[in-house]
Amino acid sequence: MSAPARLAARLRATLAALALLLAASSLGSAAELKPWGGDPGPLFVLRDANGREHRLEDYRGKVVLLNFWATWCEPCRNEMPSLDRLGKALAGQPFAILAIDLGESDAAVKRFLEQVPVGFPVLLDRDMAVSKGWSVRLLPVTIVLDAEGYPRYRAIGEVEWDAPSVEKRLRALLPKR
Repeated sequence: MSAPARLAARLRATLAALALLLAASSLGSAAELKPWGGDPGPLFVLRDANGREHRLEDYRGKVVLLNFWATWCEPCRNEMPSLDRLGKALAGQPFAILAIDLGESDAAVKRFLEQVPVGFPVLLDRDMAVSKGWSVRLLPVTIVLDAEGYPRYRAIGEVEWDAPSVEKRLRALLPKR
């Protein structure tokens, strides 16, 4: 195994352990949307599981939910159905969900999507540069960008994305038509 592959494997193992710790520490309580407190992460260009290119800047004018996740992360897997329901609830609105998988193979992501199909793009951050640029250290992490591309909220841990209180906060960010 090459040095970069060993490093990536070690990083995945560390993130998996941290995700388990986070899940254990938040049993009985869902993660919350908290105001963003840092600088925006980088603009990015990533390919989805079907090879289509997605540029973050192309989503300007929409509220964008960036969900950083991995197939081996149980809290990440658990929140995918609620993300999909949220996407359906906000269909036709200037809103987009981009799920960003951390460093896994196309095959692993496609296997997961066969089991848990979703109606939003699943992007592949193979070298985890985008995740690092957005300071993702635990999984799942979700960052909500307003229509101008500025980060407004961050959630660390599993969220029930279609909960009325969460949906209401996201709808409040939608640009007025």
